[in-house]
Amino acid sequence: MHGDCQEIIKKLEEMHPDAHCELNHSTPFELLVAVILSAQCSDRRVNQVTEGLFKKYSKPEDFAALSNEELEKEIFSCGFYKNKARSIINASRVLLEKFGGEVPSTVDELVTLPGVGKKTANVVYANAFGGDAIAVDTHVFRVSNRLGIAKAKTPEETERQLNAYFPKEAWSKVHHLLIFHGRYICHSQKPECGVCLLREMCKHYNEINF
Repeated sequence: MHGDCQEIIKKLEEMHPDAHCELNHSTPFELLVAVILSAQCSDRRVNQVTEGLFKKYSKPEDFAALSNEELEKEIFSCGFYKNKARSIINASRVLLEKFGGEVPSTVDELVTLPGVGKKTANVVYANAFGGDAIAVDTHVFRVSNRLGIAKAKTPEETERQLNAYFPKEAWSKVHHLLIFHGRYICHSQKPECGVCLLREMCKHYNEINF
């Protein structure tokens, strides 16, 4: 374990004591649908859409019976609605055909579902099943590479480096902390370095200020 690892977690927890998954869901399947919808879309917008969506459809059987056009109308405001509708409907059908209608609890099985990549699988695995995983979205990628705890050009390589940097039992906690930090302090355009407790340890901050 790297020497600064615990210090980074401690300071992130001080800044974001309530870091958690902000996608509203009540079952692993609802989380899976919400994560698919969240690609290049804010959690706030996804929650607005799923509030009504999950009252109408909440199980794989419900979505598997829909046409692409029917679901597209429901999720239009999330963007990329054609691809997302296709992924959700096809994933629902595979869940019914191969997994008895239950969302599988391993990353290896989750990534076999249509429209489910490693990031989506990690989010579902960590939040629905209590697994240890760091899902690398745009926030995690930006923050970890700015801090210098990762030096990578792809989400996959970033995930490998973060998994090596942090102890496994902290992975899911770190995932939420880094997302919150990117969402609320370390913005892509104007990071609020003045209020960041990690600025003295931050590679990006030190490069632009010294």
